Amino acid sequence: MNRNERIILLLLSALNFTHILDFMIMMPLGNYLMPYFHISPQQFTFLVGAYTLSAALSGFFAAFFVDGFDRKKILLVGYIGFLIGTIACGMAPSYGLLLVARIFAGLFGGLIGAQVLSIIADIFPYERRGKAMGSVMSAFAIASTLGVPFALYLANLISWHAPFILVGILGIVLVPFLIRFIPPMTAHVKEKEDRDLPLKTLMNVVSHSKMRLALLFSGLVMMGHFVVIPFINPYMEFNNGYSKTLTPMIYLAGGTASFASAIGLGRLADKYGKLKVFSICILLGLPLVIGVTHIGPIPFWIVLVMFAIWFTASTGRSVSAQAMLSNVVPPEHRGSFMSFNSSIQQFGTFTASILAGFVVVEGKGGRIERYNWLGYISIAILLSCFFLGRYLFGKMDKEKAALVTSNDDELVIVTE
Repeated sequence: MNRNERIILLLLSALNFTHILDFMIMMPLGNYLMPYFHISPQQFTFLVGAYTLSAALSGFFAAFFVDGFDRKKILLVGYIGFLIGTIACGMAPSYGLLLVARIFAGLFGGLIGAQVLSIIADIFPYERRGKAMGSVMSAFAIASTLGVPFALYLANLISWHAPFILVGILGIVLVPFLIRFIPPMTAHVKEKEDRDLPLKTLMNVVSHSKMRLALLFSGLVMMGHFVVIPFINPYMEFNNGYSKTLTPMIYLAGGTASFASAIGLGRLADKYGKLKVFSICILLGLPLVIGVTHIGPIPFWIVLVMFAIWFTASTGRSVSAQAMLSNVVPPEHRGSFMSFNSSIQQFGTFTASILAGFVVVEGKGGRIERYNWLGYISIAILLSCFFLGRYLFGKMDKEKAALVTSNDDELVIVTE
């Protein structure tokens, strides 16, 4: 990996850090926002889901035009709009205005993830893509390790507004470096007369069973993980009695483990097969889902160990899954497909959040009831991902090529 590639990965990782942190800090703020605004668990999940639904919609419609433009420009437009929305969240004085600000941030945030993944896939060949994906997706681990605990510390010290303002400031500092160091990405752009019409762009995906299943797979991976996430903090405080000063340590322990393993798991995926790493991480995570959603008032160090292993398994699952998905289509259609992919992921997260809100109920003293039901739902979804992944990507690692569909819906091999 040369110097320019390392700089690009560093900047994309930093961008991903702020983008993911904005999304992640909303979920552990449940035990702050519910009493502050006097809202129910269902209303809180609307705040979580508002961002992901608007991001899903913007990502879907972006898929029709993003391959006709410089990926760098789309990335910058999306990121700057996202920062404006995030700062607005930090200034929102009421539940209604906070909900509107989350929707606005999501409209632009929906453009970001697909462009980051497309830029990586354009720069790095499939044989080195697992390591590159691991580097950028380690931002998730850093956000969990440093960002979420520090954001919760600010919420305790100042108010729940402070974490959003922090993300906005960090993003503003980052923008000039993105402009300076990210190169124009136009190799995929066709002449205007050669571009697919929007309807054809959509039909390229929906008319082929393998692409449809790949998108379903991507959405289910996100849904299986995030269905249990929104109520971790309220469950740990209101049900098990761990204080607000202790619960940030969960994200610190889990994020540290994820960060330490993200790049290593990406390398293992490149060496031994992305599907193999994905499958192992799925199976490793299943008993931990049960543990997380059934945990009682046990010694807190056991809680930290459990979450560390669970976050590690989730990271390996995400890194390997995105590396496989990035190679489903050739470069000239990758931006559109990854936009659809990002949209489906956001919709999967939205569905998980809303489902969680309707499953759990608030008991006496703010207790979260029926949280264990979410564990069973998560396991069912993740098992379906295990079998669907083996069906879709069984030959990809052996052939070092992408599986795409031809016009007659037969599989052909496209090497890069």
